[in-house]
Amino acid sequence: MKLSICSQCTALSVMFLSFASSATLTVYAQDKVIAGPKILTIQREFTKPGKEGAAHEKSEAAFVKAMADAKATDHYYALTSLSGRPRVLFLSTYPSFAEIEAERKKVNANASLSAELDRANEADGDLLAETNSSMWMRRDDMSLNQGYRVGARYEELTQFVVRPGHMGEWTELVKLVIDAYKKGVPDAHWGTYELVYGGGGTFLVITTLRSGEEIDSNFAKDPKFIEALGPEGLKKLDALEAACVESRQSNLFRIAPKMSYPPDQLVQAEPEFWTPKP
Repeated sequence: MKLSICSQCTALSVMFLSFASSATLTVYAQDKVIAGPKILTIQREFTKPGKEGAAHEKSEAAFVKAMADAKATDHYYALTSLSGRPRVLFLSTYPSFAEIEAERKKVNANASLSAELDRANEADGDLLAETNSSMWMRRDDMSLNQGYRVGARYEELTQFVVRPGHMGEWTELVKLVIDAYKKGVPDAHWGTYELVYGGGGTFLVITTLRSGEEIDSNFAKDPKFIEALGPEGLKKLDALEAACVESRQSNLFRIAPKMSYPPDQLVQAEPEFWTPKP
């Protein structure tokens, strides 16, 4: 059910990127940026072989239609994987856990909507090999110019698992990276989220990207980041990462409007993308 939507220096230079949704519109440089509530929920659906793509998209359309017909206020949008196992991530943001509870109550109180969602879940389940969910809280002290860039077509998600007892070194590592980006690549942007339910000691760094060209451009900025760090900073970065990072994984996703029930702010900012005409 899409309502618990509750995933060397060069490697680290792409670790901090950006995400948020459903709140007020602000501007960094010439970007239109939608900065959102602090709680992020993610539901992951891993499809069976051969069941990804159009088959899953058609199944998800039933959820979107049910939510739209009911004028539901619990919004989400979908990301389809371009790397790793075939999967779709459904993301939503909330200002508080009380708001999550309130949205669930609204759905449960709507018998017609609940029935439609149950039917959609049953059909969707035939396509899935595995599902899981998680809840995250944005760490503004570990983010830089965070926000959803209007016009984005991709998102990069990098997950870090921190070794138990090494949170102090992780915090120092993040500060070192942020300071270097502010100095060498001031237009960099990312949002960092800490896992609060669904695991522990895990951080998710998310960026919104407009095109493959922007991805290439981000990699091309590595020398500026390295120069801003300097030799001693580079040595310190390597030492801190070795001490505190247990694992790191980055993946690229495509934003999937046909599988999404996006918040009004996203639709109003880019209606032709989120609600394309047949």
